[in-house]
Amino acid sequence: MPKAYSLDLGERAVSRVLAGESVRSVAAVLKVSVSSVVKWSQRYRMTGSPAIGRPRPTLLGPHRAWLLERLGSGEYITLRGLQAELAGRGTKVDYRTVWNFVHAEGLSFKKNRSAKRATPS
Repeated sequence: MPKAYSLDLGERAVSRVLAGESVRSVAAVLKVSVSSVVKWSQRYRMTGSPAIGRPRPTLLGPHRAWLLERLGSGEYITLRGLQAELAGRGTKVDYRTVWNFVHAEGLSFKKNRSAKRATPS
């Protein structure tokens, strides 16, 4: 399957079309197909953005402040532990949902060489 074009390219194409250039000339300048420029323009007129799809709402949005406070407390907790605590608060979520939240917030912990956790003592 071919790689998708970047959102930046779609935005540049749409801005050129809105400035009055023809779809064919924009496609030739940006070296993309005419149909791509047409689809980006149509999508922009319908949604206000040339981006494909829609943003997925997070299930943990209402609990964001509590999760950030809980993760920033310095106390060690696993993702399964967070999942269990959320279930105790009345929000039943999947492990992957918790992982996606932690990853999106940039809070994941990675072992490093200085910790030397994998080497024998």
